[in-house]
Amino acid sequence: MQENSQVSSALERRLDIAVAIADLDKDVDERLKRMGKSVKLPGFRPGKVPFNMVKQQYGAQARHEALADAVDKAFGEAVTAQKLRVAGYPRIEAKKTESDTQLEFSAIFEVYPEITLGDVSTTDVERLSFEVGAAEVDKTLDILRKQRVTFDKADRAAAKGDRVVIDFLGKKDGVAFQGGQATDYPFVLGEGMMLADFENNVEGLKAGESKTFDMTFPADYFSKDLAGQSVQFEITVKEVQGAKLPEVDAEFAKLMGIADGDVEKMRAEIQTNLGREVKKRIQAQTKDQVMEALLKANPIDVPNALIEGEVERLMQAAKADMEARGFKGKDLPVKPEWFGEQAKRRVTLGLVLAELVKVENLYAKPEQIKAMVEEAAQSYENPDEVVKWYYAQPQRLAEVEAVVVEDNVVSWVLERAKVTDKTADFDELMGRRA
Repeated sequence: MQENSQVSSALERRLDIAVAIADLDKDVDERLKRMGKSVKLPGFRPGKVPFNMVKQQYGAQARHEALADAVDKAFGEAVTAQKLRVAGYPRIEAKKTESDTQLEFSAIFEVYPEITLGDVSTTDVERLSFEVGAAEVDKTLDILRKQRVTFDKADRAAAKGDRVVIDFLGKKDGVAFQGGQATDYPFVLGEGMMLADFENNVEGLKAGESKTFDMTFPADYFSKDLAGQSVQFEITVKEVQGAKLPEVDAEFAKLMGIADGDVEKMRAEIQTNLGREVKKRIQAQTKDQVMEALLKANPIDVPNALIEGEVERLMQAAKADMEARGFKGKDLPVKPEWFGEQAKRRVTLGLVLAELVKVENLYAKPEQIKAMVEEAAQSYENPDEVVKWYYAQPQRLAEVEAVVVEDNVVSWVLERAKVTDKTADFDELMGRRA
């Protein structure tokens, strides 16, 4: 075997290797002899087929396998000798040669980058904090009450928050258009289910009243045939129903899972759950900022082979998610280019994090893993059983370990970056509209 390594780009390498023909022929003969002990051909007992016939029948297969193994071995020895960390699989190309003693090949492949960790002390990270109090519990109770709202018939004009039942007919240039009519159609005023101009014309009408009005669809309306177009609607209100929110009392507390109906106990449980959720969201946002800081401080080249592999994983995950949502068929609309930037970011972060954890010894300690498992178990009815469940399966603990390592990285960066402390906005943090 002969080899020669050349650099053709930042991470790509070309390795020239040679395989001795004599060694290859010897390997082919040995393979054929082993095959001859069990090969079956008409007219011969197993193991008694003449060698020439075995060679004629299986010679090409044996040579192909022997050559593939010889090239793999030569490549492996070469990269080991040069201490190269190969990313992905090499592309093997045969070279033209006039030699009678050897076959020559080129292996083109990528290597992992050499990472010198950058300085994070100049990067900015905003560290959020928030203490859940009575006001946040009240806001959450309002949401829970609205989720259980009931509607009673009201003999008055429709107002925001009311549910109305209407008939409507839309016309464009005097002709009814597709999707522009319905009978006994219910919706709640102010929830944005209908266009604002449409709702404004329903508001103020009583049951039994009708109205005709002109309206222009927004320029960015999803239907291209109607976007920016002026139409006329005829509406008749059939019923107005006023919203009735449940009282925050013992019955409501029981609905929330408090067996004895104790309202204060319910509020305390809501506050505990909110605190846990707020902590999780703040940690997630802080982690995102830390990861961005690491990316900014460590601009590195990444192997295309790793990006392509990550794209494939993201595509498979997207397809599985779509199938779980009811999409069927082998040709789901998932394209590799959708995931290119995301895959590159994930690969880059993975390489940087691996180097940082190794250099700074940020590996997860057993006591850290145990503490995280116990904390996660507290939100379940039988925490001890949940802890046993985690420790019964190594894969579950490995997932916890990965989270602990990320938390160690976050703590390490926060100790060194330019950190600004800020109180979070509760509604923004919880993804709610004000």
